[in-house]
Amino acid sequence: MLLLLDLDNTLIDRTAAFKAWAAARFGESEVAWLTEEDRDGYRPREELAALIADRYRLDAGDVLVELRAGMVEHLEPDPRVADALTALAGAGYVPVVVTNGLVAQQEAKLRRTGLDRLVAGWTVSEAAGVRKPDRRIFELAAASVGHPLTDGGWMVGDHPEFDIAGGAAAGLRTGWVSAGRSWPAHLNRPTLSAPDCATLLRQLPPPEGRCSALPR
Repeated sequence: MLLLLDLDNTLIDRTAAFKAWAAARFGESEVAWLTEEDRDGYRPREELAALIADRYRLDAGDVLVELRAGMVEHLEPDPRVADALTALAGAGYVPVVVTNGLVAQQEAKLRRTGLDRLVAGWTVSEAAGVRKPDRRIFELAAASVGHPLTDGGWMVGDHPEFDIAGGAAAGLRTGWVSAGRSWPAHLNRPTLSAPDCATLLRQLPPPEGRCSALPR
């Protein structure tokens, strides 16, 4: 069964990596400002680099390079996620990462955390030419492993609109990594939700045709 997975703040803790980079580079006192301006990774990197350069009187180009490299260097793999992915693959799921972002950056994150060895493949928006929540990126990710969306499956992610609403519109069941947040009232609720990715993955039911439950 197809299992599409978001990367940032789903399979990896991007927020923790950014805060670790910010503290190492500019000191703990600056983490709050940097985190706010980062907007959880959704502010364009060039724009954030320019703000940082202006605040600390640095070269924006140098900051951009350091920002991207620092994010990867401070990522920590989560063994619970690795164990869950291994169990799911053994149970018959086909895990595929579908992520917005730059190919070089996202692939560096996959390699840094070892996720590249635990999934069947990945689709990155830069290469796909389309971003979540557009249905086409889900179609491309599914097709990359020979599982068309019409066969059904799951989309797991942390973003209510991009991952959950997008996945649902593509005909997939959905799992929301909430990180303690409340679900937006204007959106249809996900199929499952949990505070972190490892917990959510352990909640997934056995693929159709399999009678044994996944390890909890």
